[in-house]
Amino acid sequence: MERFVSTYPMRLDSKGRMSIPAPYRALLARDGLEHLYCHPALDRPALQAGGVQLMAGIDALIARYPPFSDAREELAGALYGAIEMVKLDPEGRVMLGEGLKAHAHIKDEAVLVGLGDHFRIWEPDRFRAHLAEATAKVRALKQEIGSQGATRDSRADGA
Repeated sequence: MERFVSTYPMRLDSKGRMSIPAPYRALLARDGLEHLYCHPALDRPALQAGGVQLMAGIDALIARYPPFSDAREELAGALYGAIEMVKLDPEGRVMLGEGLKAHAHIKDEAVLVGLGDHFRIWEPDRFRAHLAEATAKVRALKQEIGSQGATRDSRADGA
């Protein structure tokens, strides 16, 4: 299965349109879409975007809560209610709504970052800061996992 991967810096043109990279457009087309689904990320100053797999993930998340529960209603409203179906023009460009751009602080540049079943759209400086923080966390996790393996290995040697 193909995935949204890689990072693409993009500029918005004078009309506020942004190109969607050809590999991302191909995944959307495979889903039979001439648009992408896009909503503000709930926990970051970025946008979540994608196609059928993005929507399937949202459906699955909401389905984890009991029907008619407050949590389900709130989550559905926050996600479904905020989704914009952003049309791709014949050249593969989209025009993000003002609310979406405001949430992500996007003005004239953006970075599209593949996350497998969807991608995020970031303002470049905010993405660099996020990436630096995420990289530091991954390095710490790697060190923690490595030290756990060394502890296991030393116990196995002493047994």
